[in-house]
Amino acid sequence: MPLLLSGIGLWWVGHLFKRLVPDLRQGLGNAGKGIAAAVILGGLVLIILGYRGATYSPVYVLPAWSWHLNNLLMLFSVILFGMGSSKGKLRAWLRHPMLTGVLVWAIAHLLVNGDVASLVLFGSMGIWSVTEMLVINAKEGPWDRPEPGPISGDLRLLVIGLVLYGVIVGIHTWLGVRPFPG
Repeated sequence: MPLLLSGIGLWWVGHLFKRLVPDLRQGLGNAGKGIAAAVILGGLVLIILGYRGATYSPVYVLPAWSWHLNNLLMLFSVILFGMGSSKGKLRAWLRHPMLTGVLVWAIAHLLVNGDVASLVLFGSMGIWSVTEMLVINAKEGPWDRPEPGPISGDLRLLVIGLVLYGVIVGIHTWLGVRPFPG
């Protein structure tokens, strides 16, 4: 658990560095970006090692239907995450589509993982995404909603989202994690 907690801490620090100490980050120039990226990458490595090495300590078990809800939410999460870079009409709906995608991802995973390590990992990532949204809103003020693009951008987002969802399912299966019940 110490590796997992350390990784989560580094993840938070690396991501909030730009928003909480912008003068220091800007003063470091490109080195500041590199430092933040290294801290985030180090945090990610520690998160993976810590989560994979954590002892399984169950807290709750949800009914089988929660797997189906998880899979539906994961599809939405992938599409939300991609929406941040899309050029379609949907991009004008949300100020923070990628962070909202992380929040949906965290909630989805809490529906099927009821152990202590999962509560720590997915719970902290959900809290981080909300915290990041609040900090960005406070620092940047009102949102200048982008002009909606063509529907073709949304169709492209949907196709890419479905393909990425399939890749994620494949990776989970390859790692021995069953994304579907049965």
